[in-house]
Amino acid sequence: MVKGIVEKALSGGTINTEEISLLFEVPLFSYDSSLIQAAARQMCEKTSNGFAEVHAQVGLDIARCPRNCLFCSFAACNGVFSENVDLPVEDVVNRACDFENDGANAIYLMTTARYPFEKFIEVAKEVRKSLRSDTMLVANIDDFSEKQAVQLKDTGFSGIYHALRLGEGKDTSIPPAKRLQTFRNAKEAGLLLGTCVEPIGPEHGINELVEKTIITREAKPVFSGGMRRIPIPNTEMEKYGIVSEARMAHILAAIRLATGYDIPGNCTHEPNIVGVAAGANLIWAETGSNPRDTEKDTEGKRGLTVQQCREIFREAEWHVLSGPSKFFNTKS
Repeated sequence: MVKGIVEKALSGGTINTEEISLLFEVPLFSYDSSLIQAAARQMCEKTSNGFAEVHAQVGLDIARCPRNCLFCSFAACNGVFSENVDLPVEDVVNRACDFENDGANAIYLMTTARYPFEKFIEVAKEVRKSLRSDTMLVANIDDFSEKQAVQLKDTGFSGIYHALRLGEGKDTSIPPAKRLQTFRNAKEAGLLLGTCVEPIGPEHGINELVEKTIITREAKPVFSGGMRRIPIPNTEMEKYGIVSEARMAHILAAIRLATGYDIPGNCTHEPNIVGVAAGANLIWAETGSNPRDTEKDTEGKRGLTVQQCREIFREAEWHVLSGPSKFFNTKS
């Protein structure tokens, strides 16, 4: 039965809820799991013409964030950080330019929900002026309105990263409908969407994984994929532990087959060789703040460099794209 589902996906068919569930249920290290991962790699190579991408993110602020996402080091309720600290504009610009010079295919600017939107636009304008005109700029910020989506587009953003997370509305204070409205606001403004199934923990059941996979597919993003939750020490969610990279490779492979050929990218985070070998063609380098790190600057800690990410892809026999992202390029 699994072989039939895999063949259906590889032939361009849309696999249904029951079929996606069966893929997730396959035991790890079984023949069928290997088949799913090999097929996902084949599909991913076809959707991106054999090239993987390294994107890079600059975290602009450390803050006690009012959204209180239990899995996040910024959540005010988790008490990891006691003060709010914003990176100086010059520092943001320099870090973005360093990523561009290192060969990142797209630059993301990320903030907590307490960061003022207008300030974000001002900083982004300075970054945009300092980057090459063809460098893709992506926003990873709080939910925003239709008007704000237009401002992002006018500032020079090609797209956004946004997700309806696992446990949204329960492990966070954000209504799921609000996340989906931001998807629509971005689309109306001409911003491309990157998303994935995240943050995945050991306690998440197959039904929820299937639900979020279908949501990402229906959103028609430029990439989907999967991200595991990194336990933040001394927080409520630490007790649940972490999904292994081997298990995540199976999960992201199943997501790849479920999302189909119309979605070119399939990500895994944090970067790892087994995940990209199993069908992820997108990973991230990071500097500045990081919602999975308890350090104020993730560079040299949890955050990898562009070169380290490129080496991960090379170890998994991927060719790495040179130049601007194809995922966020509407002309590609």
